[in-house]
Amino acid sequence: MPSHPLHHVAIATPSIREAAPLLELLTGETCSPVEEVAAQGVRVAFVGTLELIEPMDPEGGVARFLKRRGPGLHHVAFSVPDVAAALADARARGLRLIDEAPRAGAGGHRVAFLHPESTGGVLWELVEEE
Repeated sequence: MPSHPLHHVAIATPSIREAAPLLELLTGETCSPVEEVAAQGVRVAFVGTLELIEPMDPEGGVARFLKRRGPGLHHVAFSVPDVAAALADARARGLRLIDEAPRAGAGGHRVAFLHPESTGGVLWELVEEE
């Protein structure tokens, strides 16, 4: 895949409200307002380039992640100019896709995820900025 700049690093947490003060202390940044991303079943907020993700659905993917692994690093996101093209490129290179097509993400961005089984155990998110 071509080189893409880091967009954000996501941290799964059971409570944004409880996790944000520590990240504000560590980074010197202020937490953004919380946004609901209903399509993904999460609430998100940003402290600089750190995204806090909190499950809305107790049976959803982030809730399952928290039950298996506890709070911590969830995914790494990279900026791409065209998420559909980046997905096609990833597929052509033999990477396993979670999303076959872009979907709505935080901040109104189009996003898609690559499966960690084909990316060295790390969940990758591709973020198309307007």
